[in-house]
Amino acid sequence: MVQVHAPSAHEQDLKVLSDEEELLIGKIEEWLQEKRPQDYFLVHERFRRLRNLGRAVFDYPSIKETQFVRDILVNEHQLTESLLAFSAPSHVLRAPAKVAALRSFLVAKFHAFSLASRMTEKNDILNIPAKSISFSVIYTLMAEDVYFSCLDDPGFSNITKSRLANDLIALWDSGTDQRSIKHLMALSSLWKARDSTPPGFGTMDGNSELFRISIDMGADTEWEEFLKEESTNDYTRWALEEFLFGLSYEEILQVRNRLKKYGVTCVSHEEVRSYLDSKPVYSIVEDHDPRAIYDFFIERRDACTLRKRVNAPGPLHTLEEIYLKYRIILEAR
Repeated sequence: MVQVHAPSAHEQDLKVLSDEEELLIGKIEEWLQEKRPQDYFLVHERFRRLRNLGRAVFDYPSIKETQFVRDILVNEHQLTESLLAFSAPSHVLRAPAKVAALRSFLVAKFHAFSLASRMTEKNDILNIPAKSISFSVIYTLMAEDVYFSCLDDPGFSNITKSRLANDLIALWDSGTDQRSIKHLMALSSLWKARDSTPPGFGTMDGNSELFRISIDMGADTEWEEFLKEESTNDYTRWALEEFLFGLSYEEILQVRNRLKKYGVTCVSHEEVRSYLDSKPVYSIVEDHDPRAIYDFFIERRDACTLRKRVNAPGPLHTLEEIYLKYRIILEAR
């Protein structure tokens, strides 16, 4: 007979999801039992497995308590170097098990709440918060990349890096990032504005796209401050253009050169792809799929990494990284 492991008292005490998330799950399951009983079991089992996975993940000790960094915590610079040692995707086997396991948990959490949002599409009261949690998981994954980028940035002081290293460890310990949650509204607004304002290309100067997005974001003072401060920075402008047009820096140059060569004053959405000789570098973000947002972020991040490696012109960080780093610098002042 196969024995089923019953959760210990310690495992049961581990907090996998927040009280708000558990309350939402309870409401979703209650609604499904009444309206879609055939789907209730699927959602119930998905979250049961998520909790089981979470108990295993959060049972790992904090990175601060592991041998991996225990002996060098007294030296803030070495702590930063230690975390950067496994930041590259190629160094996955160097990462502490807690970190690798947490990433798996976040992926599972995204799928669970995405399923819940699909099952509640006709109930905005349940659907909107479920979808919001899916987005928050994406921004948590993005935040990890931003932290690594900050720890590798010579522009940050050792004191700030030490604080950020502790924040990154707190993210791994809890599965959420309080810093990114604080700026989640601005990033969400930026993506919603981009979704509602597909690139028109036109003269390829990006001004009309930026203007429409800024209007859609309304009175977002954080975004306005960011634009004012960074408007003259070429690297920020290039990253913003990639975000607005959905094209790589190299593709944007290619299209602009063709417009100039043939004396064309503007290009339509349908024409721009024909101007490119090869398959587009970045995936097309469509259908409001949160996964496509993360895919687009990772593709741009990897392109930035390649440019840095070969010393090529163009943006060296994604717009999301630049924006969050800008907010971190303001908070550190």
